[in-house]
Amino acid sequence: MARRFLLKIIACSVALWVADYALAGFAVDQGIRGYLMAGSLLGVLHMFVRPVIKLLTLPLMLVTLGFFSVVINAGILWFVARALDVVSISGILSLLWATAIISVVNVLLEPRTDN
Repeated sequence: MARRFLLKIIACSVALWVADYALAGFAVDQGIRGYLMAGSLLGVLHMFVRPVIKLLTLPLMLVTLGFFSVVINAGILWFVARALDVVSISGILSLLWATAIISVVNVLLEPRTDN
């Protein structure tokens, strides 16, 4: 569990770096420290809060054929930006593009378990 959590934090930190590099309206300050702080919070929210939110919004997820998960991920990223001063997002389009980039990178780097 601890190994998976650490890998999730690293994957989220790398995903934030990719989004920061690719988008002009998305920035993470303070270098590696900022990426690790934001990646830690994003990892915690993705591992523990997102499953609860997805369960609570299951009817909406079914009606929208899963598209509502984009809204959930964007909301989590927005919360990280509001909770930490190191992340800044300039607008809704930057938020949506950063959400898409972070989701793709997280899928590619997600720790696989054989359990």
